[in-house]
Amino acid sequence: MDRTNLLPIGQFAQASGLSVTTLRHYDASGVLVPALVDPDSGYRYFRRDQLRTAQLIRALRQLDMPVEAVRRLLGGGGDAELASAVRAHLVAAERRLEVQRSVVHGLLARLTEGEGMNHRVTVREGAAVRALVRGATLDQPRLDAFMRDSYQLMYAVAGRGPLTFDGPAFARYHGLCDEENEALVEACLPFAASGAQPGELPEGMYVLDVPAGSYASTVVEGEAAAFPQVLTAYDAVASWITEHGFVFAGPSQETFRRWMGTPGHPDNRLEIAWPIAEPAPAGNG
Repeated sequence: MDRTNLLPIGQFAQASGLSVTTLRHYDASGVLVPALVDPDSGYRYFRRDQLRTAQLIRALRQLDMPVEAVRRLLGGGGDAELASAVRAHLVAAERRLEVQRSVVHGLLARLTEGEGMNHRVTVREGAAVRALVRGATLDQPRLDAFMRDSYQLMYAVAGRGPLTFDGPAFARYHGLCDEENEALVEACLPFAASGAQPGELPEGMYVLDVPAGSYASTVVEGEAAAFPQVLTAYDAVASWITEHGFVFAGPSQETFRRWMGTPGHPDNRLEIAWPIAEPAPAGNG
């Protein structure tokens, strides 16, 4: 290949603002492949029109976009698709910043006000419940849409029964569900076990019998009931359970005692409850 219109890697690095080491890494990962690699020296050369691509890569990486995502975008449908991806990345980054800001405020409150904060934990007895359930393993960003879809479907199924509602809807969390962690989440709609029972259920929907038991619980309101602030309530209940010598007897439950239709609404009232049990007697071994 004629090298007249090619830039050696050193000059290309200066023009693009990327180091020689970084350019070699992008070559190995398929993000920015040189136009020519000298078979004898291994020296890399780039076309002049690759400079714009290199500058785009530098900007995308400054946005903390993963290398694999950059490679995929640059090999896609052109500037329009790239612009759309950058806008979506900005929205996600703003959401992460909002979450981080809330976590920082919560952490500072703990450090200045103490672990217990204002979460009053009590023990209540819960009756046995039969519920129509739809479950999925997901992270927090997908949670709201899943809950809305699940209850819409379950209310439609309940209406065909027709089932007799037997208490407020609630959700069960089989682990931490946040921006980075997935967990099995169950949207639950209680109905009377003595009345009509559901017939054939859609895929992913089932009937669950939740046994009677004791629950350690706390109630939060307004912004404290929204993610991620609500995680401090979970921490408070978990700390109370361990400090008082109980064991966790099942997944945590969220029940909106009052829901105004908007997360963070000052009149929202949410109960966080964890089933608990006395520890098993120590063995003789």
